[in-house]
Amino acid sequence: MEASSALSFSPPKTHLPLNLYSSSSSSSPLNHSLFIKLHSKPLKSLLLSSPSTRSPLQCLPPPLAVAEAPEGTPPDNSAAPRAPLQRVDKSGRFCSPRAARELALMIAYAACLEGSDPVRLFDKRVNAKRETGYVFDKECLSHYDHMSFGGAPVEVGTEEEAEELILKNEKDSSNEAEVLSAPPKLVYNRFVLRLAREILEAVVDRWNQHVLVIDKIIPPNWKDEPAARILELCILHLAMAEITAIGTRHQIVINEAVDLTKRFCDGCAPRIINGCLRTFIKNYNAMNTVQS
Repeated sequence: MEASSALSFSPPKTHLPLNLYSSSSSSSPLNHSLFIKLHSKPLKSLLLSSPSTRSPLQCLPPPLAVAEAPEGTPPDNSAAPRAPLQRVDKSGRFCSPRAARELALMIAYAACLEGSDPVRLFDKRVNAKRETGYVFDKECLSHYDHMSFGGAPVEVGTEEEAEELILKNEKDSSNEAEVLSAPPKLVYNRFVLRLAREILEAVVDRWNQHVLVIDKIIPPNWKDEPAARILELCILHLAMAEITAIGTRHQIVINEAVDLTKRFCDGCAPRIINGCLRTFIKNYNAMNTVQS
């Protein structure tokens, strides 16, 4: 079924080829010269591992920086105190729903770029044979932060402080690259892998109908630059599928989607994702009320 949305896929029984009508991108690299103002967090890249090796399949550079929130942004729930998020279980693997959603986003994004079925790609990655002699340092997981967001520039007084901040950002980025390029079974426990696959199955099952919905609720400029908005569109698909197919409370899903957007997309995207999903929920609930 072909739709007019920025992203269009063929029926999931075959494969999901990605049709992009624009390849423009408005992102620009950070300047890491020793100036007084530096971003408090590094640019985040989704590092996707090769099915059979530890080396990354691709280091993906769409607009992933998160700038300070623009005026009119909805209240930032992430700024309020939250209960500590348990990151790893007794086996030393990620065990939170946040980790599952992040993994599902990685796979969905890679599937878009490859033109492949997300569930098949997930299974391929999870069941891939490990490279001979590869050893993963699980200590990396203790330093990985699912709640690491960008923010306002940080003021520093000396070049030494600026250099120290740059080195810390580079270390954080290197640690994320190590985690995200590792074989999934070494990083995520069974609960996370099961939930991530369940979300991806829901995405595939409801892709065509959600493409039509997304086409109506995203801003016009996103339709004009779909190649620069693959991550944002994937986040919308993941959230909508989790709400409609899995039945997770929409408040939780919206908060999670906004947090993912803050981690991996540009400054305006969290506010837009929030608005799109709230519009979707309003229409979805109204339709269910009419049908009942």
